Amino acid sequence: MASTEKKKKSDSARTKVRPAGFPTREQVMDFIATSDQPAGKREIAKAFGLKGQEKIALKALLKDMADEGLIDIGPARAFHKMGGVPKVTVLRIVDVDDTTLIATPERWEAEGQPAPRLRVMERGKRGALTIGDRILARTEEAGRGWVAHPMKKLAKASEELLGVVEEADGGKLWLRPVDKRIRRDTPISDAGTAKKGDLVLAEPVGRPPRITARVTDILGDPFAPRSFSLIAIHKHGIPHVFSERVEEEAVTASSLALHEEKREDLRHLPIVAIDPVDARDHDDAVWAAPDDDPANEGGYKAIVAIADVSYYVRPGSALDREARKRGNSVYFPDLVVPMLPHQLSSDMCSLRAGEDRAAMACHLVLDAAGKVKSWRFSRAVIRVAAVLAYEDAQAAIDGEKPLDLLEPALKPLWACWALLRKARDKREPLALDLPERRVVLDEYGKIVSVAVRERLDAHMLIEDYMIAANVAAAKALEAKKAPVMYRVHEPPSRDKLVALKDYLATFDIEFALGQVVKPATFNRLIARIGEAEEKPQIMEQILRSQTQAYYAPSNMGHFGLALGSYAHFTSPIRRYADLLVHRALVGAYGLELPAPKGDIPDRSSLSGEDMENMGRVGEMISQHERRAMEAERETIDRYVAAFLAAHVGDLMEARITGVQSFGFFATVEGLGGDGLVPVSTLGDERFFFDEAGRALEGVESGDRYTVGQRLQLRLAEADPINGSLRFELPDALPQRPSFKKDRVRPGSVRRGRPTNIRHIGSKRGKHRR
Repeated sequence: MASTEKKKKSDSARTKVRPAGFPTREQVMDFIATSDQPAGKREIAKAFGLKGQEKIALKALLKDMADEGLIDIGPARAFHKMGGVPKVTVLRIVDVDDTTLIATPERWEAEGQPAPRLRVMERGKRGALTIGDRILARTEEAGRGWVAHPMKKLAKASEELLGVVEEADGGKLWLRPVDKRIRRDTPISDAGTAKKGDLVLAEPVGRPPRITARVTDILGDPFAPRSFSLIAIHKHGIPHVFSERVEEEAVTASSLALHEEKREDLRHLPIVAIDPVDARDHDDAVWAAPDDDPANEGGYKAIVAIADVSYYVRPGSALDREARKRGNSVYFPDLVVPMLPHQLSSDMCSLRAGEDRAAMACHLVLDAAGKVKSWRFSRAVIRVAAVLAYEDAQAAIDGEKPLDLLEPALKPLWACWALLRKARDKREPLALDLPERRVVLDEYGKIVSVAVRERLDAHMLIEDYMIAANVAAAKALEAKKAPVMYRVHEPPSRDKLVALKDYLATFDIEFALGQVVKPATFNRLIARIGEAEEKPQIMEQILRSQTQAYYAPSNMGHFGLALGSYAHFTSPIRRYADLLVHRALVGAYGLELPAPKGDIPDRSSLSGEDMENMGRVGEMISQHERRAMEAERETIDRYVAAFLAAHVGDLMEARITGVQSFGFFATVEGLGGDGLVPVSTLGDERFFFDEAGRALEGVESGDRYTVGQRLQLRLAEADPINGSLRFELPDALPQRPSFKKDRVRPGSVRRGRPTNIRHIGSKRGKHRR
């Protein structure tokens, strides 16, 4: 009681010294609520023209208002209404509700109150924001909640640090980043219980140049099994834990009756699934046989059966919202982050051999020239005869391995594929034969090997069946004027083509810009090069000239495949776009089945919300796809670095993949993983950077290092934590103390591969087509 009386007297004393004309509580509250910038003490004083002693009185008033629960203080010491959020503040996007991004204040200090969840209202070009992004936003109350209007996207680098704790001389702890683009370690000011060698998440503390790190989460041993994937998951903010509600719904959905009597029964057909040997799920299976229609002599009929995921994952369900938030499954060498819970992705929706499964069947009829004459879609029940690895199917067809299904299943598939190949060769899609790395681990998660995946006819066979089904799905929906989530790949931009023309000129190769550029244009270019040593770097440059594919409800065609209409239909277990295409087919062709009982939504076709938000969803899942690709690539780089760590000091066959003024990047042939050769290690002379020719050239020797060049390099360093490598020339000499690098020589420069540089390595053999 005495304490309360004392506080009242203190409040009264402060109130009495406030000058005439001083703002009231209501006026201050109104200013804070309507200000279009962070409202701190300085901004409030300026708004009311307060000076000297008035500022002291304002400070006392603001403290009183905070004590009374009227206002609270947020980031940058700006005030806001208690229980609300500042008018302008920093938010972090943490979730997506259907198609609306959800954000929370980056700092929330209101005790006993949960941080509010604000709906982010994007304007103009959407799709620039995704989960994990930080934004400066203007906020306002709307109805029963809050909304945020983004003003500026903020850098992610300032929000959290992911690295490994290291100990320097004297016991001082430092954070070594896992991102190889960050070249500086950060001193740790608060390690908590983290110790040397721990993989941790930390937040930056302080202001430049005195930034330190405060450890917030300890993730464990960076070299333990699956840690490389864990690094990528945390770095890119990939959702990887299903909520209890989603898991429970998956169990409920997986118990739905198949309704065999209302599905087309295809269980009598020897349908087979052909997948990678390490596949975790099987969402497609194929069958073919000669067409028995006399009018289609020499033709074939085929079925591409795809897991009927839309039957289990319905619009508006918790499963659906989670799948949309993820966009796709993410595949790492040591684990998979699935789009759907394992109850569905690797069990009920996976087309296992010998088990009845719900499928969406695409029936195709091909003529003798390989043209698809007709198609139809049905909901079916299938029983896969066998799940075969690509290598085993190829060995069987080559006569190297006996297989009971060779005659009834594989030979008809290969015969039908011969027709599909005719059609593919006629349309001439882009033929860039680029290697794909595969990391093989043992049962303990240790690396056994890193190698380029062998390209077999079996791979191309499945690709062509899938492409045919995808085209049929797009055209079937167009025929009904139904919504389509297209897979779009636009032609190269003129800027990219000009850059390619300039690059090819360095090899005395002409490339006319006036022509109509088609995929065949690039194929003819590659054919002209033949098996020349510069072929790999030219193919790489052609790839860089291409645009990035994306998902959208507006059709712009697929340039790379030389197709006018294309939609992803064949992988609904791992891609949300395919699930939308399945739903659209169900609605367009009346394939709905009896409504399930219980809490599961009635329909499995597109909902009104699905149709309304196709554009926004296309942008989101395109972003998620790029996020997954980057995470997968970085993880493989870490495994490659870990694999090569035992070979530091060895000479390796390498190829230059990039050139900058500070050095060039090279990759070990057959393994991948870029490593830097610093210009300071190239010898006791000056080098100038030829930007147009993408090369470094010695002023005295004329030695030239250019993209695509093969040479031997010594591995100087391999860092598994960030996936970086560093190379040196085998006979690198120490540089002079007075050496100055990267001086550009004026005037014209020679480009391409000069005659005085001998490329090391044999010509690439022709790949099987």
